[in-house]
Amino acid sequence: MKLKIPFLNRPPVVNVVRLQGAITTAGRGLDDASLAAPLQRAFTKGKPVAVALQINCPGGSPVQSSLIAARIQRLSVEHKVPVVAFVEDVAASGGYWLACAADEIHADVGSLIGSIGVISAGFGFHDLIGRYGVERRVHTAGTSKSMLDPFRPEKPDDVAKLEGWLDDLHGIFIAYVKSRRGARLADDPAIFSGEVWVGEKGRAKGLIDGIGHMIPVMKARHGDTVQFRRYGPKRSFLSRFSARILGDAVAGLEDRSAFARFGL
Repeated sequence: MKLKIPFLNRPPVVNVVRLQGAITTAGRGLDDASLAAPLQRAFTKGKPVAVALQINCPGGSPVQSSLIAARIQRLSVEHKVPVVAFVEDVAASGGYWLACAADEIHADVGSLIGSIGVISAGFGFHDLIGRYGVERRVHTAGTSKSMLDPFRPEKPDDVAKLEGWLDDLHGIFIAYVKSRRGARLADDPAIFSGEVWVGEKGRAKGLIDGIGHMIPVMKARHGDTVQFRRYGPKRSFLSRFSARILGDAVAGLEDRSAFARFGL
């Protein structure tokens, strides 16, 4: 008689976390607070042989990108679980920041990868309100308190300060990518220009490690019996319903705007 001991015959488990949408601070997309619990479960439930990140993200808040990535790296070290990222349509800007939290990055042949840069965009309304006889009244204590007011003409000093912030953030982003990708990166300054590459060209630049999809890559590595368990933010029915009524339209527009930058 063959004795079967259940805990010795369990198939390997890969826990999966999907990172879909723009990275925001408004609670409608990806942010560190909403991902804290599912990431914790992904690294601790079922003794996973790996955590897989399914990434489809055009970017967003640099600070939230940093917080989420740091949490992933911290959990990986604490629980000694490797992380593998799988890019779908896009991992650009903050989305690529998240991908770099993984030990390896794989993508589809058509995935858009990179956009290692920082952007600030807005509108100026001072001419518009002037046509309608609207007077803008602002009173401040502090010479920089009203800088970049969209209802006033741009000031060269304000623009210079903004560009300084963007340069600082860009430098932080570059240093992070270099620390994670190291010698795998090609010796090409264009990598940090904000440019985006498709699939194999991204691999040639060292931005990713291979072309492949999650299930076949994980099966090739851990065997055909490997099981996939998915973890994500849990919300009550009422919260999901109210979010659908009040916030989905806004969130959809924000996501569409972010993805549209890449023709998606």
